[in-house]
Amino acid sequence: MPRGRKFEVTASKGSGLDKFDVKFFTASCDTEETNTKYAKALKLDYPILSDPSKKTASAFGVVHEGRSVPERWTFYIGIDGKISAIDKKVSPKTHGTDVAAKLKSLGVPAK
Repeated sequence: MPRGRKFEVTASKGSGLDKFDVKFFTASCDTEETNTKYAKALKLDYPILSDPSKKTASAFGVVHEGRSVPERWTFYIGIDGKISAIDKKVSPKTHGTDVAAKLKSLGVPAK
């Protein structure tokens, strides 16, 4: 994280994610210790799952031959446990509102 800059990332910062009846998290190939520090520094209000072995990341295809750093993809998983959509063109600047729009288009109920 750049020095002198403060970041805070939450579901309720205008993205609209807080309006949906969903659970969300992010996954990382960093260690739990690194992710805990990162989450605290950014004041995240959602969990970061740690996958330092990259086993799960590989199973989801985000780490693959020629790509040791995970792809930045979003998986939408329904209450039935099935993947209903994958966003492979994630923009960090608009991702919260993009996810909210996708949830609406998938018919995910509001709170």
